[in-house]
Amino acid sequence: MPIGITARPSTSAKLYARACKSMPGGCSRNTVLKEPNPLYAERGSGCYVTDVEGAERIDFANNMASLIHGHAHPEVVGAVSRQLQKGTAFTLATEVEIDYAEHICCRNPSFDNVRFVNSGTEAVMSCLKAARAFTGRAKIAKTEGAYHGLYDYAEVSQTANPSNWGDIENPASVPVAHGTPASALNDVVVIPFNDPPAAIEILDRQRDDLSCVLLDLMPHRIGLIPASQEFVQAIYDWTRANGALLICDEVISFRSRFGGAQEWYDARPDLTALGKMIGGGFPVGAITGREDVMSVMNPLAEPVLFPHSGTFSANPVTMTAGLVSMQMYDRAAVGYLNHLGEKARAGIAEAIGITGIPACVAGAGSMFRLHLKENLPTTYREAYVTPQESKIIKVLLNHLFDHGIMLINTCSGCMSTAMTEKEINLLTEAFVGGFNKIKQLL
Repeated sequence: MPIGITARPSTSAKLYARACKSMPGGCSRNTVLKEPNPLYAERGSGCYVTDVEGAERIDFANNMASLIHGHAHPEVVGAVSRQLQKGTAFTLATEVEIDYAEHICCRNPSFDNVRFVNSGTEAVMSCLKAARAFTGRAKIAKTEGAYHGLYDYAEVSQTANPSNWGDIENPASVPVAHGTPASALNDVVVIPFNDPPAAIEILDRQRDDLSCVLLDLMPHRIGLIPASQEFVQAIYDWTRANGALLICDEVISFRSRFGGAQEWYDARPDLTALGKMIGGGFPVGAITGREDVMSVMNPLAEPVLFPHSGTFSANPVTMTAGLVSMQMYDRAAVGYLNHLGEKARAGIAEAIGITGIPACVAGAGSMFRLHLKENLPTTYREAYVTPQESKIIKVLLNHLFDHGIMLINTCSGCMSTAMTEKEINLLTEAFVGGFNKIKQLL
């Protein structure tokens, strides 16, 4: 039975009217907005979320891929509750920070050291600053279309479009926020994703000035398309030959393997940015990597090349929740979640075949994304969502939402360990109905 969102119930409408009086747009993050107003969550349990109107939905958004075990996992709730009785933050160190640092470092041989921060944005920002401090160079390179958070340099060209992205041989550095300094744009070199020859040619022109190449191995904004082996190896080899660092943004993709999506490749990054799921449902970020590079943040060094701190970094509540969550996310749990991801992608592909719409499904590990393209894209420009496609995807998302399925607003989704094959089957059934609904629009 459809839940219905067209006639928004009064409780959410009233809450939104209040919100608009105190927050721009009535929210603190744009992703919650819907027309005519957002719905408000009442509670979450496992892989289900109940809104203030009493409607229950399966949560394939998982707070933008940050909830690896779903909502209110008893072990996390219990551990955090015990820590809350002791205190939430101190101007002293806590043992749980050490426990969690040891656990993170044991998950991947390239993780010599780690430092904790409070968001994925902050983790990426810190990686870039560390690379500059280590190499003494100012410029960074990143792939066109990739999202790396709110930092001026990291966000360049994440919203590039045909009107401003320039030639593929020399992609433009396109600002996101109005007023972005030209100096920031000039210090960001944009390379095409999954195009090794074009990327290397661009990097070669800046070889003496680049501190690092920032790479997401399965970038969400580009389309949850895994980076090719050839692309990652070419970038890695170039950084080795030219004294630059390779930084991997695994804020989202770390869930893909026990040691992150970088396990798919032979190349190993110098630094890795982590976030989202490693917080166990609380705000978190982490910078990890080579000991000599991480040492630029060592406050006992002389001189300190990158002074680094944060009031709530490594607070014991986040450390406790994160440690418990990641201990539960062992190799067996990773395998289980990736199995569900494979089943979800296969189910969506089957729904595409049944309905005959021109579409395909991307992703790997425990994530998926729908593209309204007949052939699976491999680059940002191939995956670019046209205005017409955007309108159709919105209709599809509303249908899925009406039928009890919550996705990320790019028509992406991810698994949590609270899910079973039952939820995957319901997802597939909802997609069949949604595809039949949008047929006439294609």
